[in-house]
Amino acid sequence: MALTRVTLEDFTVFDCLDLELSPGINALVGANGTGKTHLMKVCYAACDISRTRSRFAAKLIEDFLPSDRFFGKLVNRAKGDEGSGKATAQVFRDEMEVNVSFSPESHSGRSARERGMRDWTKAPVESVYIPVKEMLANAPGFRSLYARRDIHFEGVYEDILDRAYLPPLRGPLNPPMKCLLAKLEEAMGGEVTTKDEEFFLSTKQGAFEFTLLAEGLRKLGLLWLLIQNGALSDGSILFWDEPETNLNPKLYGVLMDVLLELQRNGVQVFFATHDYVILKELDLRKTSDDQVAFHSLYRTEEGGIACDTADSYLGIHPNAIAEAFSNIYDREIERSLKGISQ
Repeated sequence: MALTRVTLEDFTVFDCLDLELSPGINALVGANGTGKTHLMKVCYAACDISRTRSRFAAKLIEDFLPSDRFFGKLVNRAKGDEGSGKATAQVFRDEMEVNVSFSPESHSGRSARERGMRDWTKAPVESVYIPVKEMLANAPGFRSLYARRDIHFEGVYEDILDRAYLPPLRGPLNPPMKCLLAKLEEAMGGEVTTKDEEFFLSTKQGAFEFTLLAEGLRKLGLLWLLIQNGALSDGSILFWDEPETNLNPKLYGVLMDVLLELQRNGVQVFFATHDYVILKELDLRKTSDDQVAFHSLYRTEEGGIACDTADSYLGIHPNAIAEAFSNIYDREIERSLKGISQ
């Protein structure tokens, strides 16, 4: 039950967005402040409440964490009095939809209007949201602290630890997933183990606590855990914010191979990136049978956010990443030609 469409009206940075989603991989690109993370958080919140049956508004407050947890602060503020006076978020799975609408005066979310929950929760979907900040090294004690204290962390940080601590599923993994684990183990040099809420990378040289590992290896370790324990399996949805952060570019190809193989095994994937190499590795490694969409979010002349979708890297427009690299290339050529002329 993949997500098929999301519409946002006067929600955070969006004035009006209607986006068709790929059942495979959805790569979100665009300049800072164009709503890539916000879009993924809305979709993730909708997935999560299908399983927990929590209120949509409550999950959005937990994951966006507006000041004083004032729900109305998620209404688009840029439009001022020109706005509709309320925000709306809708997420679709074919004919099923869940939506929430609220005004700038909505405080706790209890006054928000929600529709579609009854049908939406009849078909729960497993989902994982990996935030930019890596959490496994800081995991011991975090969940109990989050449960008892009002600390300023979005709900996605607790959620990802809940997924990481899941024990393995009963029975063997299917062969493609076992191959993915082997690919990640080769890249990391070992496999992940857990003891007393602490994560370790077990290698031939011994077990190394995650606080001693490079953050890029920790990210691969998290992906290994989520595949090994079944959190990422047929029918689940993965959201990943800037997977390239602190990861050596040599490993980008491995990462894209893993995401493509997950997609081939029924996992819908969303990720946001600012990296040219990540996008090119995805574009070069995908096959004609893979379902990949590149969504380019950008600001219009009127100041709103729009989105264009392409099925290849060359079709991305506008492409702020390509523009930046072209500018660097042009300047490098100009400097080289000056050196020759001198």
